Amino acid sequence: MRLARRRMWNRVGRLTVPVFVLFALPACVIFLAPHGSIYPGKVLAQTSQLNPPGQADPLPDIMPNIDPDPASSREREQRTPVRLLGDRLPDKPTLAPSIKIPVDTLGFTAPGAIYLGQRNSLASLDFLAEDHLLFTFRVPGLIRREDGLKPGEDERQIRAMVVSVKTGQAEAEALWTVHDRARYLWMLKDGHFILRDRDILQQGDSSLVLKPLFQFPGPVDWLEMDPQQLYIVTNSLEPAIVAPKPGQVDSPSTAQATVEVDRGNASASPGTHTSAPSDSNATPAADIVVRILERSTGKVMLVSRVRSTVHLPINSDGYLERLRGNGQTWMLNLNYFTGGSRLLGRVESSCAPGLDFISQEEFLITTCAARGEARLVAFSTDGSRMWEDDGTTSAIWPITVMGPDGTRLARETLQVSRPVNAYNPIDTDDIKGQMVRIINTADGSVALEAAANPPLDVGGNVAISPSGRRAAILTDGAIQVFDLPPAPPLPASAAAPAAH
Repeated sequence: MRLARRRMWNRVGRLTVPVFVLFALPACVIFLAPHGSIYPGKVLAQTSQLNPPGQADPLPDIMPNIDPDPASSREREQRTPVRLLGDRLPDKPTLAPSIKIPVDTLGFTAPGAIYLGQRNSLASLDFLAEDHLLFTFRVPGLIRREDGLKPGEDERQIRAMVVSVKTGQAEAEALWTVHDRARYLWMLKDGHFILRDRDILQQGDSSLVLKPLFQFPGPVDWLEMDPQQLYIVTNSLEPAIVAPKPGQVDSPSTAQATVEVDRGNASASPGTHTSAPSDSNATPAADIVVRILERSTGKVMLVSRVRSTVHLPINSDGYLERLRGNGQTWMLNLNYFTGGSRLLGRVESSCAPGLDFISQEEFLITTCAARGEARLVAFSTDGSRMWEDDGTTSAIWPITVMGPDGTRLARETLQVSRPVNAYNPIDTDDIKGQMVRIINTADGSVALEAAANPPLDVGGNVAISPSGRRAAILTDGAIQVFDLPPAPPLPASAAAPAAH
C-alpha cells in the first residue's frame, strides 16, 4: 500500500469528476501525465438548472457508447432487492428511544421557520465515542463583530458541547467564531474532528481544544474525505495572483492539472451532498482550487483550478466516474490511482447520477427515475449490484450521512406536499417535515424511521455511533438516542477489497 501511495498520481489517465449536489456542480475531466507533467483536460460543468422529469441529461457523450454484456447486467438488476421508501412522515419513531437528552438545558433554541430554505448550517450532531456526543449549534443573538470583516463574511458564534449519553450532562464546552453560513465541522473516526473557518482547518478532540491543522492561501469553501479518512479533498477560493505564503498549503507543479470549463451544458442531478456550497459560488475566472491532500502529512497529491465547487468520490484505491452510454444508461467506472480501471456496471437515470462511497468497498448511486423521484442503488467495488431503494417525488433535498463502520447510513429528506422541480419551485408552505431513515448498507433495509423536528435543510441533526449500533436524532426538543438491532452482515463482495 505504501508503494501504491507513492505511485498513485504518477500515471497517464483521465479523471472524470462527477459533481452532484442539489445545485449540481461541475464534473471534471482531468488529464495527468507521468511525473507531474500535464496534458490538457476539460471540465464538463453542470449548472444548477434541472431538466424536466424523464428528460435525459443533455451532456454530450464523453466516450463512445459501451455496454458490458447488457443481457447479464439486466439479469443482475432483476435479482437485486428493491424496496419502496414511502413518503408518509411517521407519527412516532419506529423504535422507541432509549435515552432523551433535553436540549433546552444545553442552551439550544430551535431555529425559526424563516431559516428553512436558506441552506444555512445551524447545528451539528456527531458521536465522539459510543457514549459521548459532540453537539454544536449557532447561538442566536450573540454577535460580536470583529474589525476587518471581508465582503461576504457573516460572523457567527457557535457553542460546542461534549455531552455524556449516560447522564445528558455537558462535560466540556467551548465557544467558536465562524465567518460564513456553510458547514463548519467534520467528524473523524478516532475521536477527533475538523473545524473549518476562513482559510484554516483546525483539529480538536473531546477537550474541545483546537490545534491548527492546515492553512490555505484562500478561504476553504468545502471539504470531504475518503471512507478511511486517509485523504482530504478541499475546495478553496484562491485568485491566481495570490501565491501561497510560508506554512500554507502549496500547489506543487508535480501535482498540477489543467482544466477547462464548459458552462453551456445543463444537467439534472439528484445529489446527496446538499450541505455543500451551491453553484452560486461559481466564479467567472477559475479561482477555485481543488486539492487532494494526505491527511496525516498535508502532502498535496493533486491540485487543479476549476470554476465551481467539485465533489470528488474517492476511496483509498481510486476514484469513481460515470460514463454516458446509450439513452439514459450510465456506465460506472473505478479508476485506480496506481493505474488501470475497472468497469463496474451500469444504471439507468434520467439525470446525471450522484456517486458517493459508503465504505472502502461499497458505494451509493443516486439516480432519477422516470418521474423525477430519486432511486438509491448500492454497488460493491467488485461490480456486484447489492440493493435498490425507490423514493417518491415528494422527497427532496436529500442528505446522506455515512456511518463510521460502513454498516449503516442515514438518509434525510424534506417531505413536501407536491412534486418540486425547476418549473414548480418550492415554497416553505409546501414542506411537511423532515424524514430520517437509518438504512442497513448490506441490503437496503430500514433499521429506523423517524421525523426530525425542527427540519434542518442542510442536516446536522442525525448521527450514527462508531459501532453502528446507536443513532441520535435532534427532534422534539431533545437529542433522542436509539439502540439499534445488529446490522445484517455485509456480503463477502462488500466486506473484502476488490482485486485489481
